[in-house]
Amino acid sequence: MKTRPPPPAKTAPDRETRRWFGHPALSLVIAASWLLLQGSVELVHILWAVIVGLVLPWLVHGFIGAGLRPRAPWLALRLLGVVLRDIVVANVAVARIVLNPRKDPQPAWVRVPYTLQEPLAVMLLATIITNTPGTVSCVVDEERREILVHALDAPDPQAIVDDIVQRYEQPLKEILG
Repeated sequence: MKTRPPPPAKTAPDRETRRWFGHPALSLVIAASWLLLQGSVELVHILWAVIVGLVLPWLVHGFIGAGLRPRAPWLALRLLGVVLRDIVVANVAVARIVLNPRKDPQPAWVRVPYTLQEPLAVMLLATIITNTPGTVSCVVDEERREILVHALDAPDPQAIVDDIVQRYEQPLKEILG
C-alpha cells in the first residue's frame, strides 16, 4: 500500500510583507498621482486616492517585496532637494555644452564603486545618476559592486566618482542602511 506524503503545512502570509501600509512611500505616490490625475481634491477623490494608494501595493506585494522603512525620513527629503537642484544645474550645464559650438566636451566611461547593501538602494542610486542630465548609469555590476556611468563631460572622472558617492550614495546609506 502506497502512502501519500502529508500535505504542505499552510502558512499565514508574512505579516511584514502583507500589511496594508507595507509600502508607505509607494502608497503616498500612488495617492498623490491619483489626485493629480483627477485634478481635484474633493472628498470623494481623496477617499479614492487613499483606497487606491493602500490596495495597489497590498495587491502587488509579491512582486515588489517587503517595503523598506527609511531610518531617516528627513534625510530623504534633503536628498530629494539635492537631486532636484542637481537636475536643474546639470540641465543648464548640458545646454551650455550643446549650444556652444566652441565647447569640446570630454565624454568618459566612469566606474563608480558602491558600498550599499540593499538592492533597492543600489537601484535608487542608479536611477538618480540617470536622471541627472549629463550622466547615464548603464550597467550595475553586482559582482564588482560598481555602476558603469557614461558622463557627457568628464575632464576629471575621479571628481565625478567622488561627487556621486558624497552627494547620493552616503545619504542613501544613512536613509536605507
